[in-house]
Amino acid sequence: MSDFPDQRAVVEINRLIEETRKFVAEQHKLMAEAQKLNRDRWLAPMLAIVTVAGGVLGAATFLAHLMGH
Repeated sequence: MSDFPDQRAVVEINRLIEETRKFVAEQHKLMAEAQKLNRDRWLAPMLAIVTVAGGVLGAATFLAHLMGH
């Protein structure tokens, strides 16, 4: 009869280990998502700057072409 408490303890420990694994996996997932959002926060303004610079360069090239240079 003394095996039952030991078996229950083993079952409980295994359940807690599995819950811990799930928790850690979720934390890794959230950390990866946070890194992506942080990267995107800096990428969007850079993309806007490059787009505007490209537009200005294109307009300048077009005007230079019209002026015969």
